[in-house]
Amino acid sequence: MNMMNTTRRALLQGGSLTLAFALTPPALAQKAAKQEGAALPGDLKLHPKISSWLRIEEGGKVRLLFGKVEIGQGILTAAAQLAADELDIDIQRLVIVSGDTRVVPDEGVTAGSQSVQYGGIAVQIAAAELRAYLIARAAEKLGLEAAKLKVVDGTISGGGKSVSYWDLVAGQKIDIEATGTVPVKAVKDRRYIGKKVGRLDIPAKATGALIFIQDLRPDGMLHGRVLRPPTYGAKLVSMDRDVAAMPGVRRVVRDGSFVGVIAEREEQAIAAIDALRRTTTWDMPKDVPTSETIYDWLKAQPAKLITIKDVANPAPDKAKKVVEAEYRRPYHMHATIGPSTAIATFSGDGSVLIQTHTQSPFETAAAIAQMLNLPKEKVQCEHWQGAGCYGHNAMDDAAADAALLARYVTGRPVRLQWSRNDEHKWEPYGSAMVVRMKAAVDEKGDILDWDHTIWSTSHGTRPGGKAGNLLPAQSLEKAHPLPTPVNGGAPNYAADRNGIPAYEFAGTHVRTHFVEKLAARASSTRGLGAYGNVFAIESFIDDLARAAKADPVEYRLRYLKDPRAREVLQKTAEMFGWAKWKPAPGKGRGIAYARYKNLATYTAIAMEVEVEKSSGVIRVKRVCSANDSGEIVSHDGVANQIEGGIIQSLSWTLKEGVRFDEKGVRSEDWTSYPILTFSEVPPIDIKLIDRPGMPFLGAGEASQGPTGAALANAVMDATGVRFRDVPFLPSRIKAGFTA
Repeated sequence: MNMMNTTRRALLQGGSLTLAFALTPPALAQKAAKQEGAALPGDLKLHPKISSWLRIEEGGKVRLLFGKVEIGQGILTAAAQLAADELDIDIQRLVIVSGDTRVVPDEGVTAGSQSVQYGGIAVQIAAAELRAYLIARAAEKLGLEAAKLKVVDGTISGGGKSVSYWDLVAGQKIDIEATGTVPVKAVKDRRYIGKKVGRLDIPAKATGALIFIQDLRPDGMLHGRVLRPPTYGAKLVSMDRDVAAMPGVRRVVRDGSFVGVIAEREEQAIAAIDALRRTTTWDMPKDVPTSETIYDWLKAQPAKLITIKDVANPAPDKAKKVVEAEYRRPYHMHATIGPSTAIATFSGDGSVLIQTHTQSPFETAAAIAQMLNLPKEKVQCEHWQGAGCYGHNAMDDAAADAALLARYVTGRPVRLQWSRNDEHKWEPYGSAMVVRMKAAVDEKGDILDWDHTIWSTSHGTRPGGKAGNLLPAQSLEKAHPLPTPVNGGAPNYAADRNGIPAYEFAGTHVRTHFVEKLAARASSTRGLGAYGNVFAIESFIDDLARAAKADPVEYRLRYLKDPRAREVLQKTAEMFGWAKWKPAPGKGRGIAYARYKNLATYTAIAMEVEVEKSSGVIRVKRVCSANDSGEIVSHDGVANQIEGGIIQSLSWTLKEGVRFDEKGVRSEDWTSYPILTFSEVPPIDIKLIDRPGMPFLGAGEASQGPTGAALANAVMDATGVRFRDVPFLPSRIKAGFTA
């Protein structure tokens, strides 16, 4: 999406000079370098042609094509900084298109804090190689040595002569492949990378421009709504079709247990669905687990035992004591502020364009094509930003709903927006988890053997090109069953993400009991299993430190060998004033550390809390956090991610948990599923450790786990009671005082 001055549809119209050309001497040199086997980084391996990423436009513009999508993390700004710096152009020259399956490279899902690490590096290298090629062409044209030329905002000059990028490629097609041999700019020569650049998406959001899918209203649009069952697994028995005569209703659709309406106005579609809800009957499932029994249910189910790490303690006889504890997290919602929305339009040739806020446009398009029994090329997705989400919420289901309805009204766009009730009850949640910790310690309290066992269902049922992962496809007459869930690959992709401790012990054992059956609909929520695992690890090691009468920071440093990890932990303690902090009644401090996925951003969190014993209310007074995400492209973007993750994790740990019983999900609105309010957000101090020249490390989900653990440790410090089940509701805290 162009964040500067172009409408969405205009991006696909005219003016583009596709970069494809016959081999000239500079290109021959690149081909020779390619044959030498230079490695291509990130997603450039998947799409080595420079024209997949960058195109020189008429009118002094450069089009940046990006497969990753903007979900509030500032990725398009970071990509623009990388492209503008390496091309030596003003950032305002860029026209950005992202997530449009008709034109951008397929970079898979925007997830896992990998956008800069894989997509950003591809843009950076592609831009560097394109600049080198254009300079070589300019040297030929101007009759000068390439080394004596310089570039300023796309104009190449030297020896009193000059030529612009746009002069060089006018009327030509350029199609070169990246070699991986062109160096990127030196840090001292950069104008945008690592510098403060205003987020390109903020002005439109601040001024109320039509940037969100929820705001889009194409001409001729109809409105669709879908009737959801009362609970999981319910089958439609009968329905009253008289609603077809209600005002504005154009069509009532039934396909198996999938029921929807199409109307001229949104309120008419809502009224028709409400009428249908009163007249339908359903066959309801029996003997289902509830939010109260889910933890016992998880441990009782048949499960695949996956050993993640198994290193024996070489001196078991030195152990003097074994300590055990169990930690539990409930299902968590994405709780998206703007309900999931999509607009689908069928053309006369049987193709469909879906405007959607999906984080996986190519995979979602493929899944919908399978659901509709259409060739893949007949289904295209165009990404628009959605009003809030990190992870797999109902965005893909809304796209499938819209497509199922739009096929009945060819030529007219059908807008499908979920209700708040449906969003809360039917989105895929972050999975509940049980984590059991066990440690053998010596007589001084030092850890000799560490044992970490996980019970959880899937944390990943994204579309993945399979119709069965789409909610409406499971309800059709010719139903697409949910594919057997998988753990996604050990050790860091799902339930066991961050299950391997960052600390080095003589013996370490980590295993996952992966439950394929789902008690509630579950998929990817920010951090996946990292939140539950880090909460357990960092709570447990804090208790071991207390038992050893050691300072929690010093105790962690005994086992933390990575110098960058040590720096982050020590810097956080320094920011907090750990050494000078004075205890007071009802007040406590806590600290926690993790490196996200054990390979992304290093994050430590320290916080101070106040606990009111009479009410059980926890007030977070302040939070400090040092972070190392390698080289920083956008300081503002990384800081936003860390701070946003802290706030969301505080909300999870203090308030959130999906409630459900045999009649369905009971957390169906903001009253029954409360989240952190603005007045409850504490002061947050963020320190970013920039490492220019080092690899980019993903930061989008780094602070989730350490925040929950730091809060738990601070509450323990304030109360003397260890709480191992989240959320820390006032009723649970009060009960803990009397237990």
